[in-house]
Amino acid sequence: MVIRRVLAPRIDFGTLRRELGLPDSFPADAQREADEAAAAPPRPLVDRTDIPFVTVDPATSRDLDQAMHLARRPGGGYRVRYAIADVAAHVRPGGALEAETWRRGQTVYLPDGNVPLHPVTLSEGAASLLPDDDRAAVVWTIDLDADGGTVAVELERALVRSRAKLDYAGVQAAADAGRLPEPIALLPEIGDRLTARGLRRGAINLPLPEQDVEPDGDGWRLVLRGPLPMEEHNAQISLLTGMAAADIMLAGRVGLLRTMPAPKPEAVQRLRAAAAPLGVHWPDGMGPGEVIAGLDAAQPRAAAFIDQAAELMRGAAYTAFDGALPEQPEHGGVAAAYAHVTAPLRRLADRYATEVCLALHAGRPVPDWARAALPRLPEVMAATDRIASTASRGAVELAEAVLLADRVGETFDAAVLDVDAPPNGKSRTRPPGGTVALDAPPVRARCVGQLPLGERVRVRLVTADPAARTILFELA
Repeated sequence: MVIRRVLAPRIDFGTLRRELGLPDSFPADAQREADEAAAAPPRPLVDRTDIPFVTVDPATSRDLDQAMHLARRPGGGYRVRYAIADVAAHVRPGGALEAETWRRGQTVYLPDGNVPLHPVTLSEGAASLLPDDDRAAVVWTIDLDADGGTVAVELERALVRSRAKLDYAGVQAAADAGRLPEPIALLPEIGDRLTARGLRRGAINLPLPEQDVEPDGDGWRLVLRGPLPMEEHNAQISLLTGMAAADIMLAGRVGLLRTMPAPKPEAVQRLRAAAAPLGVHWPDGMGPGEVIAGLDAAQPRAAAFIDQAAELMRGAAYTAFDGALPEQPEHGGVAAAYAHVTAPLRRLADRYATEVCLALHAGRPVPDWARAALPRLPEVMAATDRIASTASRGAVELAEAVLLADRVGETFDAAVLDVDAPPNGKSRTRPPGGTVALDAPPVRARCVGQLPLGERVRVRLVTADPAARTILFELA
C-alpha cells in the first residue's frame, strides 16, 4: 500500500540536523583511515566467490550489509548462507575511525541524505556488498530442517561476490509472477516456515505501515507504505541469524544481546479486552502474535487493534554480559534470545557482537578490543537510537506540517487509531482525544474530542505549524 502527495520544495531539514547536533563530515584523520582501508581492502583466505549471493534492499540503498543464497539440502531441509559485510576488517581498533563511529553509534537517515556511521568510501564503497566486486564478509551458514528448525551453524570470514543488487519491489513482482532468481527462489518458502515457528514460540510482529519522506523532482512526497511480503520473508533470515548469534554468545557466556521483556499479562489482558469492541476475533489459546498475523492492517479497526498492540513491545535494550548470564536474555517480540549482527555498516553494536561470535565459534579467545567494548555499548546504542528515532519522526512531522500549513480549517476523512486512557481519578491536564490517520494525505496526528476507537470520523485541521513541527485536529 503506497499513498503519495507531492510537497513544496521549501522544506529545510537542516534545522532538524542542527537541533540534533548531527555531523556534516568526518574528522580528517578518520576519513584518512577509511580511505586507506578502501584503497587496500582485506582479502580473507577462504574464498566463497563461487556462491552466487545477491542482495535485497531498498532500491536507492548503497550501504549493503547483507547478501544471501538459499538452497535445498540433500535429504531434506534448507541451507541458508548469509554474508554480512566484514566491517571490523576495515576499521582499526584504537584508531581515529573507530573513535568517530563510537560518537555516531549508527547511521541516521533523513530525506535530504543520511548521516553515515562510516565514511561513504567504506559504507557505500569498499565494505558494501555491491554487485560484481569481491568483498570481505562474515558468512553464516545455517542448516534448517524441513520445518525451518536450526540443525547446524557455521561461521567464517570469507571473500564473496554478489551477483545482483535486487530491490524489494522488484523481488515482490518477481515472486508474484513466479520468477524469483535462483539464489532467493526459496525465500517465500523458508520465510513462511520461519514465521510459523516464530508464532508458535509466541513471537509478535506489528505490520504497521511506515511513513516516509522521499525526493520528488524539486520537491518531496509523503509516503505511507505497508510492508511487502518479501520484506517480511527477508526479515526472517536476519532474525534467524540473530538468534544463532545469541545462542553462540550465551553458550560462550560473553556477548551483547538485543533484549525486551515478554509482554506483561496485564497488557495482554488489556489488548484482549479491546479485541471484541474492535471486531477482532481472539480464540482461546491463541497468542497475540497469532491474532495480529491474521489481520488486515489496511482496515481501520484492525489498524487500531495493531496500534494498541504496540503497548506489548516496550523496554527494548542492549544487554551486555561476561561470565554471568543475563537474568532476562530474551527478546519478547522474537520470543527467543536474539542479537544484532546483520547490519554492521549501519549499527555500531553489530561489529563487536560479530567479532565475539567469530571467536567463540572458532574456539579462540574473544579479542580484548571487542570484549572491552561490550559493557559500554548499551548506553551508546540507547542514546543514538533516540537520536535516529527523533530524526526520522521529526522529518515526517515537518513534512506533514508543511503539507497542511495552508489547509487549516479544512475537514478530512480519518480512522481513529488510539484514544487517551481514562484520567483514572486524576484531573485531566489536556482535552480528551487520541491519534487519527488521515486517508489522504497520509498524515497521522493528534485529534481532540470524544473519539470512537477503530471507527471512521471526519476531523477538522486546527493547527499546522512547520516551525514547531506540530499538527492538531479536532473532531468535526
